[in-house]
Amino acid sequence: MVTDNPQGPLDELMKPDDITAAQADAARWRYGFFVVLAGIVAILVAFGAAVFATGQFAALFAGVAGVIGTIMGAYFGVQAGQSGKARVEAELARSQEMVVRLAAYVGTANAPRVIEEVLGRRRS
Repeated sequence: MVTDNPQGPLDELMKPDDITAAQADAARWRYGFFVVLAGIVAILVAFGAAVFATGQFAALFAGVAGVIGTIMGAYFGVQAGQSGKARVEAELARSQEMVVRLAAYVGTANAPRVIEEVLGRRRS
């Protein structure tokens, strides 16, 4: 029977994944910020050129403010969604690891009794 060993090979396999996920999250924030910043700069340059050519500041400013607001809202919305997804996936991985460890610890002889005690009788 396999016992719960906190320093087992499963722990060693999960550590690089956690580090990789954190690095990917940091890179997504950094590069996403630069893309949004470049987009805003391009919009402001186009706005400046349009105002210089037409002289209509108020009408053009409303359009620019709407576009920049949309870009910023989309960027932060996507980042918040990805951050929540990453937290849920990390919790799922920890839960799955716990299930595997508990299943190995309980063994096949005691599994039906433990399942019945924890989950109750199966509904047919």
